[in-house]
Amino acid sequence: MIRSILCAILLSLVMTGMASAEQKQSVGIYDIHYVAIGSTFITPSIAKTYGIKRSSYTGIINVSVLDTSVDGNPAIPVEISGLANNLLDARINLIFREIREGDAIYYIAEVPYRDDQEINFQLAIKYGKKLNTQLKFKQKFYVD
Repeated sequence: MIRSILCAILLSLVMTGMASAEQKQSVGIYDIHYVAIGSTFITPSIAKTYGIKRSSYTGIINVSVLDTSVDGNPAIPVEISGLANNLLDARINLIFREIREGDAIYYIAEVPYRDDQEINFQLAIKYGKKLNTQLKFKQKFYVD
């Protein structure tokens, strides 16, 4: 049984040959792990479990923040918000949902896209007074 949505996504990426490099930003003692993929890369059962719309025109952003100062690097609950925009500057507010499975904490959001479209992501991540940072990255999406 797959224990987490991140495992499911990473497994899907590895099996399709898309996993090329870890996407991580370190901020002090925190590691922010993130990935953006087309929703069709996850299985229908995983999508159903987490209420994710599987579509050739929907992407998923998955974010997890780990505290590296504690043994085992536990996930921490954060406040996360974000904005996605394409090269024509069409903006979409990202609505993140928290998913908890045992000790794992993930935040997922969906974003629409068109074929061969690059999306810019700007996320704000806060953890009380201990972490207040911005994460910016780009992802190119393709319709399958």
